[in-house]
Amino acid sequence: MNQSASTPPHTTTKNDEQHHGQDLVAIITTIQTPTDCVRGLGQTLASLHAPLIAIGDKKGPASFDLPDHPDTQFVSLDEQLALDYQLAKILPVGHYARKNIGYLLAIARGAACLYETDDDNAPLPDFKTRHLETHAAAWQSDTDWCNVYRLFTDELIWPRGFPLDRITDQKTYDHTALDNTQTYTCPIQQGLANIAPDVDAVWRLVLDRPFDFRANDRSVWLPRGVWCPFNSQTTWWWPIAYPLMYLPSYCSFRMTDIWRSFIAQRCLWELDFGLVFHAPEVYQERNVHNLMRDFSDEVPGYEGNTRLCQELTTLSLDRGTDAVGPNMLRCYEHLVQHEFFPDTELDLVRAWLSDLSAIV
Repeated sequence: MNQSASTPPHTTTKNDEQHHGQDLVAIITTIQTPTDCVRGLGQTLASLHAPLIAIGDKKGPASFDLPDHPDTQFVSLDEQLALDYQLAKILPVGHYARKNIGYLLAIARGAACLYETDDDNAPLPDFKTRHLETHAAAWQSDTDWCNVYRLFTDELIWPRGFPLDRITDQKTYDHTALDNTQTYTCPIQQGLANIAPDVDAVWRLVLDRPFDFRANDRSVWLPRGVWCPFNSQTTWWWPIAYPLMYLPSYCSFRMTDIWRSFIAQRCLWELDFGLVFHAPEVYQERNVHNLMRDFSDEVPGYEGNTRLCQELTTLSLDRGTDAVGPNMLRCYEHLVQHEFFPDTELDLVRAWLSDLSAIV
């Protein structure tokens, strides 16, 4: 049966005898009862025997009934605040970054892979689980930005977080820069979304329409030194990258997953890993948005994304798997110094890393 507000979620530690591994765990955050998209997600996850963790907030919902997917754990705000996690007590409420609690709970289950999505996304019929080893075509270009969306379509489109002054730069979407398909180890992988892709307010205000990418295109691998924002809508994570899942709170809501993506990419480079993008695997029935409010919330990105990535590029980080968490903290410390985040963000980052170290 679905775990709901009447059943407090179990907090697992590295010494807990109840800790057991699971192949795949999915995480969403929501303030509403299950949408049609969530019901579609639940059916797909049930067929994969994959649990779903749904994180609520101060607006609710009061309950979360998903009969087609019995292995659903709904965690209300009150339940989150009762957890032993340091982060649960100090995260802002009424904020998308409450999703961080879902990550911790999923990691505590011993998940071999985490899949995150949103409550307005549903799997396409050919949705499939991803693997750490994946086939992709390598991007080979002398440009430092790649507009991945244009590699899956000939239409004018770009991902949220892509620099506006690079949209018309043909080098950022040159199909001839794609090399033959090879096998890559990639602990962060992003799928695209059809109907309402994750684009910025400028695209929606000027060009908005239902949009589908090519379904049969090969995946794309981005090497060290090449930037492309990725979001939190249909994203796959493996354990070596779990520390990089942290969503910041003290920045614009429309930048929280985008700025996370830049920090994660920078840290991946010190592990000799790149980022993989897949052809569409979900469709989005987008929740209602105020586009001018979205535009306002994206201004810090329009003005600062390129500079933020330049700061991260020049930052000296350590090599190796043991340095992933410390490197992420160093990125945030550097970005605080350069006024992308206030000092209060560091309290959350340190709490996240402390909670993570207690459960892995």
